[in-house]
Amino acid sequence: MSKLQVGDKAPDFQGTIQTGETRSLSDYKGKKLVLYFYPKDDTPGCTKEACSLRDHYATFQSQGYEILGVSPDPEAKHQKFIDKYDLPFDLLADTDRKTLEAYESWGPKKFMGREYEGVLRRTFVIDEAGKIEQIIDKVKTAKHAEQLLEG
Repeated sequence: MSKLQVGDKAPDFQGTIQTGETRSLSDYKGKKLVLYFYPKDDTPGCTKEACSLRDHYATFQSQGYEILGVSPDPEAKHQKFIDKYDLPFDLLADTDRKTLEAYESWGPKKFMGREYEGVLRRTFVIDEAGKIEQIIDKVKTAKHAEQLLEG
């Protein structure tokens, strides 16, 4: 598999969001998209990341950005996460990991000396034409919005 780079055409994706509606990359054509991959709803790091994006959502919107979070959690779990933290953006349920794998955001991880396969926390900014504009591999969960807006 080739490594995705800035300037590449963003891989297409299709999946369902928390409401059960289908979303794909083409739904965002003509808009800028912050596509962020995270391991699990309602965990400390993922909550900090989502709340950082929530707290700066108006700024993203004013600059023409949509935000879409992606994790392997199912739609119902996404809806609970959205309700609990009043998240203003959609979350894609990638239970089959096709989107995670297309964006090279599933792979080997290490935790307490143990190796396993899991979600690699990464963010892609995709421009109006569907090209990758920015990739963040080292996400600062509590300051993720600032990290994106400064980039």
